[in-house]
Amino acid sequence: MPDTSPPAPSFKWTTPYLTQRRPTFARNVVSTSQPLASQAGLRMLLAGGNAVDAAVATAITLTIVEPISNGIGSDHFAIIWDGKQLHGLNASGRSPAAWTPEYFKKLGGMQARGWNAVTVPGAVSAWVELSRKFGRLPFEKLFEPAIDYARNGFPISPFVSHRWGLQVAELKIQPGFSDYFMPGGRGPQPAEIFDMVDAAVTLEKIAATKGEAFYRGEYAEKMEAHSKACGGAMTRGDLAAHTIDWVDTMRQDYRGYTVHELPPNGQGIVCLIALGILQNFDMKSYPLDSADSVHLQIEASKLAFADAYRYVADTNFMPFKPDAMLDPAYLKSRAKLIDMKKAQDFGHGEPPKGGTVYLTAADADGMMVSMIQSNFMGFGSGVVVPGTGISLQNRGSGFNLVPGHPNEVAPNKRPFQTIIPAFVTRDGQPVMTLGLMGGNMQPQGHAQLMVRMADYGQSPQAAIDGPRFRIVKGVEINIEAFPAGVEEELAKRGHNITELPEGYMDFGCSQIIYRLPDGYAASSDSRRDSLPVGF
Repeated sequence: MPDTSPPAPSFKWTTPYLTQRRPTFARNVVSTSQPLASQAGLRMLLAGGNAVDAAVATAITLTIVEPISNGIGSDHFAIIWDGKQLHGLNASGRSPAAWTPEYFKKLGGMQARGWNAVTVPGAVSAWVELSRKFGRLPFEKLFEPAIDYARNGFPISPFVSHRWGLQVAELKIQPGFSDYFMPGGRGPQPAEIFDMVDAAVTLEKIAATKGEAFYRGEYAEKMEAHSKACGGAMTRGDLAAHTIDWVDTMRQDYRGYTVHELPPNGQGIVCLIALGILQNFDMKSYPLDSADSVHLQIEASKLAFADAYRYVADTNFMPFKPDAMLDPAYLKSRAKLIDMKKAQDFGHGEPPKGGTVYLTAADADGMMVSMIQSNFMGFGSGVVVPGTGISLQNRGSGFNLVPGHPNEVAPNKRPFQTIIPAFVTRDGQPVMTLGLMGGNMQPQGHAQLMVRMADYGQSPQAAIDGPRFRIVKGVEINIEAFPAGVEEELAKRGHNITELPEGYMDFGCSQIIYRLPDGYAASSDSRRDSLPVGF
């Protein structure tokens, strides 16, 4: 057999930015935004499981130890390298059958919180399907760490405590939230022990029934009853009709790498469009972290978002195949709109017709997993189903009410989703998993990470540590601490640099697992409680 092991990396393992993280080198690795969750995945690997077992156990555990970002009622996406090829999983849910534009017009518009923001949760179905298709360990074993933490309690980590406290004022009025997430009338403090006993029982029944209790059994009945009592539209029929999709990835070649994202309804195509635009520029001619380099990346990302917000939706409702937005000639024409001396507010083009947790794991047999699940906007809808510990996402807020828009709300339809896992290959072989959570920060963050590694030769950890920008809207941006003079020069070019308000959406949290000739380098982000582990 030909040698398919990757070449030794050409970059240096130095970390030039202020950081509290170093990469972990091992043959079996897990990296997440929460240390207890990382170790839950490691326990599965030590028990003889593979990377999928580790990733699923980690995902389940994150619903308990980082509830500010996800829950049992989350949505879920994944990209898996099984040792030979990539598999893409879209486990996001669809809207209730009763959701029509008229339904929401009577409510005064699309809802951000409460039951009328909840689409069918897909995370449980993802855990079941990933374990069935790829896992080695018994499904029930993957739940053991999460059930233990839920029943016996766990110490709240610093970042989780901080973001928990920021959300209670808004969400305490949502049904079930204060009873479950505000014991004593507040969020928990760092190191305070917190338990979720109802969730432990729910996870046990999900494990025992392989998800049937959630989509067709007692929990479906409880969700329907609570929805009806709170003025929502979700029914047992909506939950029972849920299906997942195995999909091919979309891809963009960039400086010798191939970047893979899942197709819409997610926003991963924003990263691919931005990189396709940047292909038309000699990025290396602009110094790393210079105003020219940052300006160019900002403008390319704005062009990408302009098209995504106009066209991206459930693929069954888009006016053309998503690949049309990656046509090289079209991207070249979009690149010509960039003025190196002026920030612009771009409109969409005309392509040719034709709060979140990211986690990653890899094992010694070559399996690599890029996975993401989320409630959105922190705790999501704010709804907690009584007696279950099921906190629900608010992905329905991703729809709009623009007549004829591809993402206009409709029955049994997937909304525009922000959560996106990514994967990178070279010459058909795996190079790295890649992800960065945080609303619209995700695709622009993916692109920024790739530019750092592919154009400037930075290691994954250095790329994660480096300062980031975040596009808000129009010419408004937020930025981290770039070198002296960069902020002033960007302002001169018309970028409106505003202070990032304290809240859930920030500059994101990234994890990367990079494949080495023997083993992996797992990197994580000091912007969270993150931890890469391995053996």
